[in-house]
Amino acid sequence: MEKVTVSIITIGDELLIGQVVDTNSAWMAQQLNKAGLWVQHRAAVGDDEDDIWNALDEEGKRSDIILITGGLGPTADDITKPLLCKYFGGKLVMHEPTLQHVTYLFEHIFKRPMPMLDRNRRQAEVPDVCTVLPNKLGTAPGMLFEKNGKIFISMPGVPQEMKGIMTDVVLPLLKERFKLPYIGHRTLITFGVGESMLAEQIKDWEEALPPFIKLAYLPNYGMVRLRLTASGEQNIIDKTLDEEFAKLKSLVKAVLVVDEDITLEQLIGRLLKQRNKTLSTAESCTGGYIAHLITAVPGASAYFKGSVVSYDNSIKQNVLHVKEDTLQSVGAVSEETVREMIKGVLPLMQTDYAVAVSGIMGPDGGTPEKPVGTVWIAVGNSEKTEAKKLQFRFDRAKNIELTAMNALNMLRIFILENS
Repeated sequence: MEKVTVSIITIGDELLIGQVVDTNSAWMAQQLNKAGLWVQHRAAVGDDEDDIWNALDEEGKRSDIILITGGLGPTADDITKPLLCKYFGGKLVMHEPTLQHVTYLFEHIFKRPMPMLDRNRRQAEVPDVCTVLPNKLGTAPGMLFEKNGKIFISMPGVPQEMKGIMTDVVLPLLKERFKLPYIGHRTLITFGVGESMLAEQIKDWEEALPPFIKLAYLPNYGMVRLRLTASGEQNIIDKTLDEEFAKLKSLVKAVLVVDEDITLEQLIGRLLKQRNKTLSTAESCTGGYIAHLITAVPGASAYFKGSVVSYDNSIKQNVLHVKEDTLQSVGAVSEETVREMIKGVLPLMQTDYAVAVSGIMGPDGGTPEKPVGTVWIAVGNSEKTEAKKLQFRFDRAKNIELTAMNALNMLRIFILENS
């Protein structure tokens, strides 16, 4: 069974200057891979007709399917639709079902006080050589073209609209059109050991892997994801992947966090729900970021009660009841302070577990005794509290991320050991 290959073209000056981060390509690649399609190239181009035209030419030579996002809005800088019309040799015509949909959105959903503008009506114009793909969440429809045996699909750059068209129309269409191979994955996550050390630890096993299995190392914020991938006959692939994955788990068991591709915050939620326990946080240097990660997981209300962002020492004292003597003698960034933050937030929030952090994220605020990147983390329950000092050496954003990940991992271990 041959690979069916995909190229992704994202369009917009904002992507090239870093004003907007391209999350579309990552999401699309994940969904395509699950479906058995291989993304072999991604290209980002600005709002320039020649650049877009050249990208279409190049990717049309490279892949079976070319997915395009962006440039379909109602303003002058959105040039994708007229360019596609020219590229595929068509002319713009009004698509009545899309016009009815756009009219419905403006009159019944958006409920704008002014009449719909002509530029909004023109969102329903499409090249007469395309197949229109309905966009339930927005005004710009998707468009499918075929040229030289290749499929080109253009979608809006708005992530929610693109995801809707991909899920409802594009993926089912591609699965029906192509005979796709089975692609199997097995993923585990480790914490606290570097990528190179991990590679050395599993070197002999990795060298003995069957040639049709690929191993990928994906490091991020103190963690390393190890992913096995293979494609082919499903029964054979699944059996071999399961055998090799079992060997891998045994080799890394000392640093293994979870044997599936989920986040730490998802795992924390699962552990708490399984035990019918609750959690709160007392955050200083992370400014509520740990609470944000936890509550980004659907269903977090079942186990997360709340957070005290005690950024100022007065909040530590007046809300969390950290002693004034503690703050004056050893300071806010200290073991004593985070332990007292745990002691204060548990009864305040009436939770079974709590996490507390206090540190110096930078770029300034450090001292010779407590340089930038110094962090104290505590986790605990009503019976026991554990604390740890860490020293990071990165910029403010990464120091906050690392603090949060280490705090969640400490909490994971504490829950498992103190259930």
